Amino acid sequence: MVKLNVNGASHDIDVDPATPLLYVLRNDLKLNGAKFGCGLGQCGACTVMVDGKAVFSCLTPAMLVEGRAIKTVEGLGTIDDPGPMQKAFVEQQAAQCGYCIAGMMMRAQALLEAKPDAADADIRQALEPNLCRCGTHMRILRAVARARDLMQGKSADAMAPAAATGRG
Repeated sequence: MVKLNVNGASHDIDVDPATPLLYVLRNDLKLNGAKFGCGLGQCGACTVMVDGKAVFSCLTPAMLVEGRAIKTVEGLGTIDDPGPMQKAFVEQQAAQCGYCIAGMMMRAQALLEAKPDAADADIRQALEPNLCRCGTHMRILRAVARARDLMQGKSADAMAPAAATGRG
């Protein structure tokens, strides 16, 4: 039995404690935002947040995150009330196939919670562990910059020139 706190809700889950967190999220809790990509921590599709830090859920045994705050993309907002990160990804049309997007959002969310005024270079560096095979990296970078602005209460008109034009 493992007790997990996911998106603010407590769950008692009857599972082998060594089971990867990704499998618990997807199979037991039916939170399917995090994806199985490589299973080796090399693509980032499985990224979730644990105590505010981005982690590869495919490599993290469930027993290691007992009692810690786990946040998945489902915890960022809802369809009817998306969070700033989700709004920014929609506005910037950052998803092509969408497989990597939940992991990208969670790594970006962890960055912006730790460093709300992250520069474009910080965003690029933070997202390096996550891959997008569709090649929408520039749109993803713009979306994260837009999320940063939304989180700071800036309107679309006040966006940083580099973020607005896609440069940087």
